[in-house]
Amino acid sequence: MLTVTSVNVNGLRAAAKKGFVEWLAGTSADVLCLQEVRAEPPQLPEGIRQPDGWHVVHAPAAAKGRAGVSVYTRREPDRIQVGFGSAEFDGSGRYVEVDLPGVTVASLYLPSGEVGTVRQDEKIRFMGEFLAYLKALKERAAAGGREVVVCGDWNIAHQEADLKNWRGNRKSSGFLPEEREWLTTVFDETEGGYVDVVRALHPDVEGPYTWWSYRGQAFDRDTGWRIDLHVTTPGLAAKAVKGYVERAATHAERWSDHAPVTVVYDL
Repeated sequence: MLTVTSVNVNGLRAAAKKGFVEWLAGTSADVLCLQEVRAEPPQLPEGIRQPDGWHVVHAPAAAKGRAGVSVYTRREPDRIQVGFGSAEFDGSGRYVEVDLPGVTVASLYLPSGEVGTVRQDEKIRFMGEFLAYLKALKERAAAGGREVVVCGDWNIAHQEADLKNWRGNRKSSGFLPEEREWLTTVFDETEGGYVDVVRALHPDVEGPYTWWSYRGQAFDRDTGWRIDLHVTTPGLAAKAVKGYVERAATHAERWSDHAPVTVVYDL
């Protein structure tokens, strides 16, 4: 069995003070993908920079205090790659992948965007480059007899079932028609050829949501978005036996505005 967990920590130093350290000590995950770490490795406490029992790869952003992705694995990776060959984005702390036996695992933090700003333009450029990379990655993996899982904060809700207030967000970044169509391309059998594993395991439900705004009572009312995904090659998706969101019991127990998303694969 391979258990993979992904979570946007919304600043790892802050999360560590709110409960992440205790959560890490108790997790049964074999692989942990983090996004929005927002710290250089020397800035992190030893217990989360290089905790006992884990091999850790940190890919911080060149811009201080922004983005940053990490991968924690129980066994040492066979290969490590930071970035996906993009002149613009490889230094932005948004992508890192590792090879484990038979499986390539990646942590992705796709730009969030904001309609009518350069941030949205950046997001669209990232999406274009990354789709091309996803296709090439899938082809290379197939040639080597490997599977792929790209975990992380994809910052796009694909379907109406993926956010509570979809009617009020039709013109918001994260639910724009062109963004949703891009994800459709990622999941199209003849295009990207990947699978949204948690949705495949829970095809007829709203959510399960993975992000809730800190504003108002979004968490208490479960007014959330499902934007943290496990996106895999079909062969690995077929081996997924369980997928769930580790939603905190109460608002006070949250250590991020996102919740960990865990999938168990029967390899």
